[in-house]
Amino acid sequence: MQLQEILYGIAITNLVGNTNKEVGALVFDSRQVKKDDVFFAMKGTLSDGHAYINSVVSAGVSVVVCEQIPEETVAEVTYIQVADSSVALGKMAANFYGNPSAKLQLIGITGTNGKTTIATLLFKLFRELGYKVGLISTVENHVNDRVIGATHTTPNPIALNVLLQDMVDAGCDYCFMEVSSHAVVQHRIEGLSFAGGVFSNITHDHLDFHKTFDNYIKAKKAFFDVLPSSAFALTNLDDKNGMVMLQNTKAVKKTYALKQLADFKANIIENSFNGLHLNIDHADVFFKLVGSFNAYNLLAVYGTAMLLDQDQLTVLTTLTSLTGAEGRFDYMTANGIIGIVDYAHTPDAVQNVLSTIHDIRKGTEQVITIIGCGGDRDKTKRPIMAQVACDWSDKVILTSDNPRTENPQTIVEEMEKGVSPTNRRKTLSIVDRREAIKTACHLAKPGDIIVLAGKGHEKYQEINGVRYHFDDKEVLMEQLNLIS
Repeated sequence: MQLQEILYGIAITNLVGNTNKEVGALVFDSRQVKKDDVFFAMKGTLSDGHAYINSVVSAGVSVVVCEQIPEETVAEVTYIQVADSSVALGKMAANFYGNPSAKLQLIGITGTNGKTTIATLLFKLFRELGYKVGLISTVENHVNDRVIGATHTTPNPIALNVLLQDMVDAGCDYCFMEVSSHAVVQHRIEGLSFAGGVFSNITHDHLDFHKTFDNYIKAKKAFFDVLPSSAFALTNLDDKNGMVMLQNTKAVKKTYALKQLADFKANIIENSFNGLHLNIDHADVFFKLVGSFNAYNLLAVYGTAMLLDQDQLTVLTTLTSLTGAEGRFDYMTANGIIGIVDYAHTPDAVQNVLSTIHDIRKGTEQVITIIGCGGDRDKTKRPIMAQVACDWSDKVILTSDNPRTENPQTIVEEMEKGVSPTNRRKTLSIVDRREAIKTACHLAKPGDIIVLAGKGHEKYQEINGVRYHFDDKEVLMEQLNLIS
């Protein structure tokens, strides 16, 4: 492709060399460059791409996009100086792949909890409605019926545009995409054309990256700030920061709520392990999903479908048959014991799951919660998560999640700081996750409920840079079936 074409919309600070040339591919990893590629020198958390400019030039790159042009340049190479290489990468990637996001209806879903369930339900719903649909989520990506593994909640701009172009080539009408706060700050969604944005909620998370809760809110809000006037912005009115998200957006503002008047309103009539009975916009509907948090997710899905001009009765009827995303309140029973596997890895998400169980339990059974916290992530939430688990459970086992490069014993000890003296008697600490699950199963009696929180859909445990196979659902079922 001609370099001049992919520079459309790029604010160039300084230019050395010729823009009238053909380029091969866009690359930001210096180890992957080939002859005639465009290399983006980006400042990351671990390394600075500017340090590799000389080596990529030696490898034959045709263009270098950077924030600082080197003192010594090579005549055959074009150097493009920009204010932010990450912003340039997003816009140039969109140009390079022919702006695929503008050729379908791209809907972004952001928030602390619920993103995966909302995006997955929308994907399933629109497939059932007869459309060709794409999905970009934490669990997996889909190009209609083709599944592509997911490594990040939101992929890098190059992978993202490749995926969107695949969807366009496959004839997809819609794409439903999770938008993480990291992706907004790191400009991974730069250059994309969104037809709509959905906000679920915002609670304590990712402070290891954003440093303050205010920065975290601003990151989420920045997604809505750039939505065009042709798009819609749908927000959870019951979340205290719901309207903050829409303060500066040009998009059409719409709301959904359970507790107050909104554009899309629902009431919970009944909440049980069998599902949810809701009244949505004066229609009585029964859904397979469980819990008030899923009532919000379903309402967000319904509101989005209505804003995309779908038929109300058809949408509600179709939603009644759908299940949620893998690892989100996954419900199973064996030997009379109920097991629930959930991705809950924030204090609020843990409370959502446990308060839902509290609302629908009989009261005579035990709730045994197994919970851990990820390593190399926000440490401030560790004692809070342990406290929440203890406050809403009869027994709690603190264990390992994905310790990554941290000592799992240290992580558990930091969680223990949130256990009050009155809760110590009902708390155990077992660092080995498999042993923790095994112990919970032996403690449980018929009718009891075991909640396994934190990893959900993940099929691995990451320890010192190595991912070992570990499937919470698989291990829990295996141990429950061993009980005689």
